[in-house]
Amino acid sequence: MTSLMPVVATLAYVVSPDRRRVLLIHRDKRPGDIHFGKHLGLGGRVERDEDVVSGVVREIAEESGLVARDVVLRGTVSWTGFGKGGQDWFCFVFRVDSFEGEAHGGNDEGTLVWTGVDELDSVPMWESDALWLPMVFDDEPPFHGYMPYRDGEMVSWSFSRA
Repeated sequence: MTSLMPVVATLAYVVSPDRRRVLLIHRDKRPGDIHFGKHLGLGGRVERDEDVVSGVVREIAEESGLVARDVVLRGTVSWTGFGKGGQDWFCFVFRVDSFEGEAHGGNDEGTLVWTGVDELDSVPMWESDALWLPMVFDDEPPFHGYMPYRDGEMVSWSFSRA
């Protein structure tokens, strides 16, 4: 069953001042979590009363304790059929180039870890992340991708740059 309206979400990759490391959440706290064991950027659902930038800034603060300052839209991904019961997700993907504060250790979903940008292919993630994650860190125009899922598996991937 697919929904008529997708869940609108954000995903952010906070980079260190030298741009060599990125803050990820290792989803290691809830075994029933669809993301259990994987490393992800920070983010979540956009609330009804906020825009996507306000939503990602709020999520970063909630999940890490950091105050995001330089928030750059790097792209969007439409994940149809990804969520519970085939729910569709539409995600705005950001890179955060500057922030204030110190990241805490994590939350009830997982542990925060700084990971080398050049080491991202060696940490457990969704296999499909390798298709679009490099575009978060490049200096090309934003990407806009479509990645349908069926029965928990990626079916295809396509994108354009704008």
